[in-house]
This record gives sequence, C-alpha cells and structure tokens, in this order.
Amino acid sequence: MPTRSQSGEMPARGKRADALRNQQTLLAAAAAVFVTSGVDAPVREIAARAGVGMGTIYRHYPTRADLVVAVYRHQVEACAEAGPRLLDSADSPLAALRQWVDLFVDFLVTKHGLAKALQSDNSGFDALHTYFLDRLVPVCAQLLDAAADAGEIRPGTHAYELMRGIGNLCIGRDSDPRYDPRRLVELLLRGLQRPQSS
Repeated sequence: MPTRSQSGEMPARGKRADALRNQQTLLAAAAAVFVTSGVDAPVREIAARAGVGMGTIYRHYPTRADLVVAVYRHQVEACAEAGPRLLDSADSPLAALRQWVDLFVDFLVTKHGLAKALQSDNSGFDALHTYFLDRLVPVCAQLLDAAADAGEIRPGTHAYELMRGIGNLCIGRDSDPRYDPRRLVELLLRGLQRPQSS
C-alpha cells in the first residue's frame, strides 16, 4: 500500500494524465468552495462544483484534513506557477503583481482554516508553512523586482514583508463577513507605487 507524504498527499506516480486533470479540477473546485464557504463547507457542495460524486472525493481524500492539505498544496503551486506567466502576459509588471496578489489573497483565505483542519499536527503545519515560503517568496520577489526595475514601485520592499502584511490583512475575513481584506490590500499596493509625475 502506498504511503502518504508528510503533506498528506498520495504520490502521483503512475496516474494517467486524465486522472491528474480530474484531480486538479476537484482541487480547484474545493479551493473555490473554501474561499466562499470556509474549510468546513459540506463535501456535497465541493462535489457538486467539481461535477463528481462524494465517493470520488472520499476515495482520494479520506479525511477533511487530507483534502484541505491537498488544496493548500494545489494553491501554492498555482500561485508559484502564475507569477512568471503573469509577468509574460500582463500589461506591466505592476499589473502582474496586482493579479498575483489577488490569487495570493484567495489562497490566504483558504489557508486560515488549515491549522484547524490539521488540529494538533504542528509538525505537518510547520512543514507546509516552510513549503509555502520556499515556493512563494521567490515568486513574489521576482514580481517586486520587475515592478521596481520598471519604475512602477519604490525599490526596497521585501517579498516576505509584503506577503506577511497581506496575510495579516486577510486574518479578519473569517470572523467578520463585513470585512473585505481586498480593499486594504489595494491600499497597501497603492502605497508601494511611485508617485506619477504631473
């Protein structure tokens, strides 16, 4: 019987391409539901959004913690892969940074339920947090450097500081539906911008 990795994911070895695609669709649907309804959302809601039966979800992810960890890793990878792609396709490095931060905020809203889903598994949470930093800090730094090199933002902002600041702004979302962290994140991003010369 295959063993789970530290993150709780089963190894992907031997999966067919269509099975991997289906799993990615399921994880994307679960992430979207977690953003709107929290990590305690009913599995039937996730199944309906993904277009699969509840048995399919339980077959891949026997516990809610397994599903939440898989969504977490899926979103980290999506954010990591999006950075360079956005730099290539956006109108400017600052536009790429804004779009990436939007994805990052979606991810953070899901992340705040992670500790609760893992309950007392501090070592598992710590390993995931290290993975998160290792994958995303360099991507954020690349976006910041590109925007600074283009003269769109002031130089000197550290990726870790920005990500931590955005994370702190997202914390209140869980307990207060009237709070929209995106408004304050937008103010934070505006504060990075160089003043436009008139």
